[in-house]
Amino acid sequence: MNNKLDLSVDIAGVTLKNPITTASGTFAPREFAQFMDLSELGGVIVKGIANVPWEGNPTPRVAETYGGMLNAVGLQNPGVDYFIEHDLPYLEKSGTKIIVNIAGRTIEDYCEVVEKLADTNVDLLELNISCPNVKEGGIGFGTSPEMAAKVTREVKAHSRQPLIVKLSPNVTDIVEIAQAVAEAGADGLSLINTLVGMKIDVNSKKAVLANKIGGFSGPAIKPVAVRMVYQVAQAVDLPIIGLGGIMTGEDAAEFILAGADAISVGTASFANPRACIDIKEELINYMNKHGFKTIKEIQDAFKG
Repeated sequence: MNNKLDLSVDIAGVTLKNPITTASGTFAPREFAQFMDLSELGGVIVKGIANVPWEGNPTPRVAETYGGMLNAVGLQNPGVDYFIEHDLPYLEKSGTKIIVNIAGRTIEDYCEVVEKLADTNVDLLELNISCPNVKEGGIGFGTSPEMAAKVTREVKAHSRQPLIVKLSPNVTDIVEIAQAVAEAGADGLSLINTLVGMKIDVNSKKAVLANKIGGFSGPAIKPVAVRMVYQVAQAVDLPIIGLGGIMTGEDAAEFILAGADAISVGTASFANPRACIDIKEELINYMNKHGFKTIKEIQDAFKG
């Protein structure tokens, strides 16, 4: 690393040594530690954790497609108690910030998770409001400003750590949702989550995923993600973690130019388990090439 560069960023009062984080749902700490030193990352965002174990959806639940992939894993996870006992001690030794993605089917589910994490060494919470609200007929918490604000307000009241709200792109107006959760007390935002997609095998005439529809991620969604980050950054004064199709250091720089303070890498890691480290080094090269010394200087350089 170039010692003249300051890659540190502030996310809701928590300092990350650099802006590179892992995207929730794509990162298994022990497995990825075989390929890279986790302390080189700004932070790790772990897979969504619920109040009880979730089995996830039936297989097949992952499929490649043009410019990305579809997944319908269904937030399979071992539950918060298992996470605290088995996974958190390992992460505490990793030398990087720990960000836990919170999943739930009811507001009470979310609150139970954050209450159990309150006295742990978790640094930040990432609230997944794309989860289906079973009390409202399965509608995603993040699809209406009122519902998004309600879950944010309730969870914030029970959380000790700063609360980052992860926004769904599957809405008419992303800015309206962002403003609603900001007013409800969110400490930061993460965007975007996956788009809703589908793939059909034209030979078998069946959906490729057992769930039929799934979350679409990868480089094909990057222009949508950059646009949404830009719009939200213009409207809301909160730190933003940008994600959606980041494959290179220049992709990361594009999100920062759009207004992101940090970025998450997801789909790229399936093809290259060292993607996060490669992207960090490429971002450093970009900064050296353009004479940037800090991440804030990149943000301020956008000319519109």
